[in-house]
Amino acid sequence: MGAKTVSKIIFYSLSIILIFFGLYFSSLYNFLLFHSIAEIFSIVVAYAIFMFAWNSRQFMDNNYLFFLGIAYFFIGCIDLLHTLAYSGMNIFATDGANLATQLWISARYLQSISLLLAPLFLKRDLKAVPIIISYLLITILLISALFIWQIFPDCYVENSGLTVFKKISEYLISLILICSIIFLTIKREAFDQDIFKLLIASIIFTIGSELFFTFYVSVFGLSNLLGHFLKIIAFYLFYKAIIKTGLLKPYDLLFRNLRKSEQILQKEKENLQKALSEIKTLKGIVPICANCKKIRDDDGYWNQLEEYIRDHSEVDFSHGICPDCAEKLYSELDNMKNK
Repeated sequence: MGAKTVSKIIFYSLSIILIFFGLYFSSLYNFLLFHSIAEIFSIVVAYAIFMFAWNSRQFMDNNYLFFLGIAYFFIGCIDLLHTLAYSGMNIFATDGANLATQLWISARYLQSISLLLAPLFLKRDLKAVPIIISYLLITILLISALFIWQIFPDCYVENSGLTVFKKISEYLISLILICSIIFLTIKREAFDQDIFKLLIASIIFTIGSELFFTFYVSVFGLSNLLGHFLKIIAFYLFYKAIIKTGLLKPYDLLFRNLRKSEQILQKEKENLQKALSEIKTLKGIVPICANCKKIRDDDGYWNQLEEYIRDHSEVDFSHGICPDCAEKLYSELDNMKNK
């Protein structure tokens, strides 16, 4: 490992430590400030993924990214409502933490199911309009169930903490995410290895985040803080896998199949060139005797025709007699016997 690489690792490590220390101290000063920063970061990443996927959809070799881009746009919308509904923001009529927790669960269900379904679109055609309409209808139904009909199950009860539905949902979401890792691993050949590792790491940190959100009592507690830390890391890894890789190394993300085809074609070209180089060819003017058909080689010696061709090509000979020669030869033998 070179000195430049070590310096880069140290720089990034210190940067990450300083960022998380800053976030931690912001939570001590004002937890709403910390929560808003953490959620806005994930919302920005979600919208960035959508914009990148949408504007590069014509160049993609598979529709995995395009599907997730659409999904993350609506996930970002619900996360935005979650941020605005957080206890203490006083933007919506409710004063408690139940609405924000319900919105959180809604967004995570949508995210986990989308990650589970995304590998199905690796080699399938994807029509944007039906997918957008489907996600739009799901989002409208979720918002209506929360704000209008108020039929969404409670997720948080004041002075009591998380409900059974909320805890079971977090475990179920984690299970769905584990299944998405399995499906993604099955399709790993469709991804560049670095991108595949980043996607898997992002989902793993998302699972860790969900588990931290299963046992907090206060929405301003330590487990809530650590859960948001892991969410930030998960979204950053997803950003690095999609946005950063797509901008810096587009052939690793957008044109992977094209690059693989080019590599296969180049390999076949090299094999063909190697085969051609091993083939001996006869070319030029070859001196041949007009009577006996012997050929003169470069050293001035006269060789039988088959010997010359055998020495200057990959051809070998098996001797036989053609019908004309057989008739002539055997007729001469018959005449000799008759005499």
